[in-house]
Amino acid sequence: MVLEKMLACLRGPKLRRQLTSDEGPGKVYQANLVEATGDKFISVIRFCMSFTYWTSPVVLTVLYRRGYFSSEGLISIGKFAFSISVIYTVAYITRGFGRYSNADYLTFLSVLSAAQKSLTQQNKKMLARYDFEFCAWPVDWRMGENGEVKKIHQQISKPKLTEFNISNLPQRILGYLAVHTFGRRMLYPGATALINSLVGPVLSQNRASLIEEKQGKRAKLLSADGNEIDVLFVDRRQSGNQNGKTLVVCCEGNAGFYEIGCTVTPLEGGYSVLGWNHPGFSGSTGIPLPSQEQNAVDAVMQYAIDSLGFTPDNISVFAWSIGGYTASWVAMNYPDLKYIVIDATFDDIVPLAQARMPEYFENFVEFTVRSYLNLDIAEQLIRYSGPVLLIRRTRDEMITTKSDPTGVKLYSNRGNYLLIKLLQHRYPCIVDDSTLAVLADWLARLKPQQEDLWQTHEVDEDECLAKIRSYIRSNSDTFPCNIGEGYSEEEKKKMTLYLASRYMVDFDSTHCNPLPASFFKTPWTPDSEDQPKFL
Repeated sequence: MVLEKMLACLRGPKLRRQLTSDEGPGKVYQANLVEATGDKFISVIRFCMSFTYWTSPVVLTVLYRRGYFSSEGLISIGKFAFSISVIYTVAYITRGFGRYSNADYLTFLSVLSAAQKSLTQQNKKMLARYDFEFCAWPVDWRMGENGEVKKIHQQISKPKLTEFNISNLPQRILGYLAVHTFGRRMLYPGATALINSLVGPVLSQNRASLIEEKQGKRAKLLSADGNEIDVLFVDRRQSGNQNGKTLVVCCEGNAGFYEIGCTVTPLEGGYSVLGWNHPGFSGSTGIPLPSQEQNAVDAVMQYAIDSLGFTPDNISVFAWSIGGYTASWVAMNYPDLKYIVIDATFDDIVPLAQARMPEYFENFVEFTVRSYLNLDIAEQLIRYSGPVLLIRRTRDEMITTKSDPTGVKLYSNRGNYLLIKLLQHRYPCIVDDSTLAVLADWLARLKPQQEDLWQTHEVDEDECLAKIRSYIRSNSDTFPCNIGEGYSEEEKKKMTLYLASRYMVDFDSTHCNPLPASFFKTPWTPDSEDQPKFL
């Protein structure tokens, strides 16, 4: 029995806090000196290993130049690695002894063991009182376990330039190495050990607040590719607020977590909210590559439908920044979604990646990104025919490609291009070569200057709305639509400005400030009773 408990302490997860429950108030777990010392050594070694892997091209170059790839050098590296292994082993055992002498940890282990053997409602309730390393949390829901229908998902076609041929093999190998060492970590820093270690205490504290104050329920989902996805659900269906009947699935940015990310916006609006962490972020396992991102959000959606009991027409998706990729993938594959709201995102990752690299790497960057990190949000979003609202941040420093000492250049915000591509697809007879210039002019302006352009072209909101409603009554509300056939050039310009004002709103902010709840609203549709006014 003693040996069994000792082994359990050695292998057990890190305990962070005990949450407020019927049993008593919450408290931060206090590790004794022995456990804390061992854990500190383990954390530092793991962080250094992760950082070394991240910077491996630089590290290997330095080692080569200093002669460490010789027989004597390799022996030195081996001795160093052995020393680190000994320190790690001693720290591991020391931490185990510290836990064994801590009554609070032993109580937690007994609760965890019972839940892992049988995840009954009572055992799950007991386990939910603790916040600990999520790797030890039992799986609550598995993709396909409850007979969900296997969908044939839509995928955007691969660009021709990524097709394999012997001439691009060296470029393909270099691209693969670049992506899997530093590339994906630059694109998704939230998956790095550095960010996770820095924000870990804040995540634990905010997660506790969501559970204790918002009655959030944490769960572990197993996606189709075997990744464990960390989710938290706040149920507002019985709150008496009509918004609570709508579930908002939140897709976070590249360093965002549901504990500190965009979930706060729909929560403030009284909605039911399902937050999830990207693969490799916080408690989620895996790597945030496009295929794993797709499988993760697909599991989240199926969990919302199968386990939480929401129908797709009562589910909306809210995304911030790079979360627009998974949000647009959901929209493409779940056409009955209620609506989608996307904040501070872009049309395509390639122009942003090229803008941050030397010009002579332009072709290599395009090939590599298209091959391994092809986040083409616009191509996915145009395949969704439901209501869409785009939120553009007028001082966004992250998704613009041009800036100078006076600030970012609004015309280079890649959200502009997302709007253009969406409108071109939905209204090809209106947003065409004859109106692109006026649309670009509109997007380069702030609200006061946009009003001037609006008045210059004498846009009549009621007239534009009446034309759209008339077209829908005589034809249909599907996209692409042929409204605009036979319009004069000036009529098309008026309609272009009207549509732009309905699909996009501006938020005077930089990239990372929280979005006020007032901006999260049902997107415009022609049949809405409450029609917004631009002027």
